[in-house]
Amino acid sequence: MTPLLDIKGLKVHFQTDDGMVRAVDGVDIAINRGETVSIVGESGCGKTVTAMTVLKLIAMPPGRIVAGQVLFEGHDLVPLPAEDMRAIRSKQIAIVFQEPMTSLNPVYTVGEQIAETIRQHEGMSKRAAMTRAAEMLALVQIPNAHKRVSDYPHQFSGGMRQRVMIAMALSCNPKLLIADEPTTALDVTIQAQILELLNEMKQRLGMAVLLITHAMGVVAETAQRVIVMYAGKVVEEATVEALFATPRHPYTQGLIRSIPRIDLAATQHVRLEAIPGSVPSLLNPPVGCRFAARCRYVMPECRTAEPLLVEKAPGHKAACIL
Repeated sequence: MTPLLDIKGLKVHFQTDDGMVRAVDGVDIAINRGETVSIVGESGCGKTVTAMTVLKLIAMPPGRIVAGQVLFEGHDLVPLPAEDMRAIRSKQIAIVFQEPMTSLNPVYTVGEQIAETIRQHEGMSKRAAMTRAAEMLALVQIPNAHKRVSDYPHQFSGGMRQRVMIAMALSCNPKLLIADEPTTALDVTIQAQILELLNEMKQRLGMAVLLITHAMGVVAETAQRVIVMYAGKVVEEATVEALFATPRHPYTQGLIRSIPRIDLAATQHVRLEAIPGSVPSLLNPPVGCRFAARCRYVMPECRTAEPLLVEKAPGHKAACIL
């Protein structure tokens, strides 16, 4: 089956005063129709840049796509002009940004902002678009949607604003939804509600979801497959079950060990384990494995040759010589 989205060898660099930052350095990601794929990793590993590049939302300059393809339904999005990309954004591929408190325009009502997207892509009248906007707010479980469509963003809580962002993203029934850390800055209860809402909308609309997060708990609840990124590269790819049962890359093992275990806290008084060191600079990435300086299993050959992402088991890939 041809993937809905197929990212091949993507490289995205940013020119800075200090030099060229290799934010994404040869990434391959495939997403099938109706599938939820999660990209996980520390801040600065290239998750958001990868997602923003799919819709060509990175600032160019200073950023530029150096190499690779972004195939959506078999068509490469990289060479498309701005006008063609505008027709794809929201209609075919939608995005929910990670900061709900600043993603909405404060001077327009939420209804106007949702209706603008609908009018642009569906060709509806202003009245019909506002009616559709109210329906979308009701769909994401905002009470009194027909009245709240006339409210401004400051009249909504953080969780409600994120629901508005989801309503806006889904208003044109996209085939792929990119959710960039949709639960950031929300309390645990609201996080659970947002994740449940995303899963419900996915089932109802039959869309694929690319979920970006750094929380392994979110990954376990929502995704079918997981892509683990580190320092601009993919270091492991597997199904959720395989990743948590037999993580094959030392970085993935460290991420899983760092998850607080409530079930063991009362009986085993152990300190929460952290991955030592810090992510290397992407201005001058180290030779060999980029995780070598932080790895408990490091060997001399890890510092000389870069490990390739290879299949260690059916459907389970890892970039490690072990």
